[in-house]
Amino acid sequence: MQALGEFKLPHFFNYPPYFTLQPVRDTREKQIQLWRELILDYCRTQKVFVVGLDEDFPLFSNPVIERSLSHEAREAFLSALVNEGRAEWLDKNHRKCLILWHRIQDWADLIIHFVKDNGLEDSVMTVEEIRSGIESRGTELHGVDRTILTRALKQLEHKGKLAIFKGTSADDEGVKFSI
Repeated sequence: MQALGEFKLPHFFNYPPYFTLQPVRDTREKQIQLWRELILDYCRTQKVFVVGLDEDFPLFSNPVIERSLSHEAREAFLSALVNEGRAEWLDKNHRKCLILWHRIQDWADLIIHFVKDNGLEDSVMTVEEIRSGIESRGTELHGVDRTILTRALKQLEHKGKLAIFKGTSADDEGVKFSI
């Protein structure tokens, strides 16, 4: 089985037809499903949050079988993730995609568990501490994309679980938990 570093690639990754959009509807749906799962799994394990259509994303080509996905195929697979609520286009031209291997609500739940597990129920932290501090090491929150974290925090603020306050810069935005 082929691998990208520690990440093991599925068997279909070495099957050339999967690098070409399939014309038969049922076959294409299965192809899209396999690619959606592969992209989400790879991004989750490698902590990739943004995939660009025109960038060298490791899954978009397989040098072993000398195949690459066309622009149309890349867009189809990412659009399928967007339609499923597992990604969002970051621009009007659909060039960059924010990958949501956890939906925003799931990220918010992870934050709640993080706060409870670390006894931070009535404490204050910066947004940067949540995503790169000692407490978050070894958790999925460590290294989380700032856009995703901010959206999850705003969802929790809307539910009354915390208050976000602005600092003098983006690096010192604070969060007061009230869980």
